[in-house]
Amino acid sequence: MWTQEIWTREIPFVDPVAAAARLRPLPDLAFLDSAMRHDALGRHSIVAADPFARFRFRDGRATLDGRPVSGGPFAALRACLAPYRVEPDPDTPFPGGAIGYLAYDLGAQLERVAAPARRAGLTDDIAVNLYDTVLVIDHAAGTCRLVATGFPETEPAARQARAEARLAAFTDRLGTATEPEEAPPQPAKNLAWHSNFDRQTYEEAVEKVRAYIRAGDIYQANIAQRFSADLPTGFDRFALYRRLRATNPATFGAYLELAGLTVASSSPERFIRLDGRHVETRPIKGTARRLDDPEADRAAAKALLASVKERAENVMIVDLLRNDLSRVCAPGSVAVPTLCGLETYANVHHLVSVVTGTLRDGLDALDLLEGTFPGGSITGAPKIRAMDIITEIEGDARELYCGAIGRIGFDGALDTAIAIRTVFMDETRAVLQAGGGVTLLSEPGPEYDETLAKAARVFEAFA
Repeated sequence: MWTQEIWTREIPFVDPVAAAARLRPLPDLAFLDSAMRHDALGRHSIVAADPFARFRFRDGRATLDGRPVSGGPFAALRACLAPYRVEPDPDTPFPGGAIGYLAYDLGAQLERVAAPARRAGLTDDIAVNLYDTVLVIDHAAGTCRLVATGFPETEPAARQARAEARLAAFTDRLGTATEPEEAPPQPAKNLAWHSNFDRQTYEEAVEKVRAYIRAGDIYQANIAQRFSADLPTGFDRFALYRRLRATNPATFGAYLELAGLTVASSSPERFIRLDGRHVETRPIKGTARRLDDPEADRAAAKALLASVKERAENVMIVDLLRNDLSRVCAPGSVAVPTLCGLETYANVHHLVSVVTGTLRDGLDALDLLEGTFPGGSITGAPKIRAMDIITEIEGDARELYCGAIGRIGFDGALDTAIAIRTVFMDETRAVLQAGGGVTLLSEPGPEYDETLAKAARVFEAFA
């Protein structure tokens, strides 16, 4: 049963970082941050805290607030969301709902793929919290709007009472000044990063993928190196994110504080979005490092657009994603309105395509996720064989890297980003991964350099 009513309150504009800082004393801060402004992709930021429920899926078991929930990962999550539904409202891009992540390793629950040799165990396969009160910041309009659903109360009067109380409490907290937000604090020290690859072993991995391609196993695979470092006592994770969004602003930034894990992400890549019945995915394939000289930088972007190798890599993934969307979209509705478009970020240029479709009747956002996860742009083609080869070559479980971060609304909408340019941290360690797609035309040295280019601005946030 859908309920129409939500409660809202307009408040004076608050900078998103200041809003996150003011809500951070509450449990489980969630900050979906459009640090790089964009009329379509980076218009809204979402800040939430103090969820009323916590869903986890790990080792084949689902729990809600620690209590077992039956079913597979998406069936269990659907059951937990089912009591909390509101009618879509075009003026409310997110009325509250689930915010969190899906780890790349969730793919092993969806497909028959090889198990990695090593798994650090830092992440769950799914970790999302259910938020009844959220702040929606509209950067284009310059407005801040608090939205409350009153959940988990479901009786109308009780819902209204809770919603009004939550709006008042959040308004008071967001109006309370915190420390100045003009400049991120400086890091205390450099971290000693260690990778599971060096240049030689990564270049050998590229050659191994090329051998698989020659043998006809695959057309391409995404191979990443995993960097890890010990964190000093008292390391300020929120300060790290503030530096990250300054050094590498992105349309799909995120900062999540979960029990035992903190996530700081500056992803430029949308994984999957559902708005009404409209589906969109925006795969990135093709990268060139930014250059300091403007003329040389423009030439690098032009060369990327003209690159046979990079365009071929992008087109292969577009074909894979067309196939993935066709599993859950209406026949004939899948289209490619943009093929190999150029997008420019702080440290790199990217080739980005757009694939769209219309979700089939009777399916929902969780069916869409289940039919497309993990994203084809960070696996390879064909997807399942590429995933096995990734596991064989990388050795370590990817955990959150190349999974998805985002939100599932109580209104049925969905928006997620690929978890790249992303750091996840437990109490003592930080992990950062960076990779690239390998095709038959790949050269080992430049492929290794590309991984460093992608990670550079994230390292700068720690340096």
